[in-house]
Amino acid sequence: MDYERIRTFVKSYIKADSDGLEEIYSSAVKREVPVIREDTRDYLRLLLNQTKPRNILEIGTAVGYSALFMAEVLAEICKGYDTDISWHIDTIELDDIRADEAEKHFRDFGRQDRIRLMRGDAAVVLNSMVKNLEGTEHSFKTDKYDFVFIDAAKAQYMNYLKHVMKLVSAGAVIVTDNVLESGLVLESHFLVEKSDRTIHDKLREYLYTLKNDERLETAILSIGDGVAVSVVKKI
Repeated sequence: MDYERIRTFVKSYIKADSDGLEEIYSSAVKREVPVIREDTRDYLRLLLNQTKPRNILEIGTAVGYSALFMAEVLAEICKGYDTDISWHIDTIELDDIRADEAEKHFRDFGRQDRIRLMRGDAAVVLNSMVKNLEGTEHSFKTDKYDFVFIDAAKAQYMNYLKHVMKLVSAGAVIVTDNVLESGLVLESHFLVEKSDRTIHDKLREYLYTLKNDERLETAILSIGDGVAVSVVKKI
């Protein structure tokens, strides 16, 4: 069966972005800035409509595309309510140039009051958020999250998860992107280029942890570059 042909067919039915978001997306792709794939975006829209989260954490802002996409979906969901429904997105980015661009996009879309960008290494920022939640530090105002989207340095996914599990509530959904690394994780450790072995091994460890942590229920899906969806059963 030609799975690439099937994927192309399925992608032809994906709902198009709004003009503003499409411009950000196209520009990012041309500049090889990492952004979520179209079929991942489509699945993310479905998950957001199903879970209707109010407090989202994103790890890996890049130029702000995915945060703005999630904001657009949440705003559309809230149109069905009689009263204004509060929702908020916190997003973390290390690269200052990308962070500057993302903040400009948030202002251009009028989302600066709904999306907060935190700059710095994600592991460091997350650690500060955990300490703040525990009352030992006050760098960032932190509440429990009911939806987390992880799309940053893949070699650090295990480290991110350790902190994320302290920042979510039971019932929260954790979505991790790029877990198949263009098919790299399917290969034997010894068939992978030496330069890629660290990421290969860490992604395999991460997937094993997601599937075997008794606090989580996880499905690994071949959408985009691989997506892991975990529901937090208990903390």
